[in-house]
This record gives sequence, C-alpha cells and structure tokens, in this order.
Amino acid sequence: MLSKNKFFHDRLVLLLISVNTFLTVLTTLSVLFRLQGNGNGYIVQYRSQQLGIGAYTSGSVTQILAFVGFAVLVLVIHTILGQRTYHLKRELSVVILGLGTLLLIIGVIISNALLMLR
Repeated sequence: MLSKNKFFHDRLVLLLISVNTFLTVLTTLSVLFRLQGNGNGYIVQYRSQQLGIGAYTSGSVTQILAFVGFAVLVLVIHTILGQRTYHLKRELSVVILGLGTLLLIIGVIISNALLMLR
C-alpha cells in the first residue's frame, strides 16, 4: 500500500498520467465528433504498394470506434503496469507511462489521418 501511495504522489508520474488521460479524451472526442450519419464509407486501411485506387479499404463505424477502445485500453494497461512496477524501479514505471504517451500520440495522428481521408 505504501508504494501505491508513493506512486500517486510522484509529480512526474502524475504528469504522465494526466497527459495520457488528456490524449485519451482527445482521441475519443475527435473520433466521436467526426462520425456522421452514414454507416459505411470510412477508410480503415491505406496501403500504397502500387495498388492504385484499390489502396484504400473501406470499413464500418465499429472499426473506427476501435481507436477509442485502443486509447482507453492503453491508458488503463499502462497505468496499471506503471503502478505495479513502481516499487521495483521508478524509472521503469516512468518509461512505461512514457511509452503509453507515445502510443496515444500515434493513435491520435492515425485516427485523424484516416478520418480526414473520408
């Protein structure tokens, strides 16, 4: 219990958790606000290996909503892993939370790019 108390009192850890929470909310809101009435027609894959017009693969709303699930999953898992490894080594916990931040930034960029192509 003592390490859990120290985990939530560390300023750098709290900063990283706050950034991760902000990025999760940003991903969720940007995806949900860009979804519109039509159910199909969302680009979910782009592979430009000389496929021409067939480089785009369209999908449904649930495949776009997977970005929201991914962001929430990354936030929860990296926070739990950071909390469990904090008593072993603080730096390891900070690296885990930082990698979660990187994943969330990449998720925001990719979801934005796919929704802009639509």
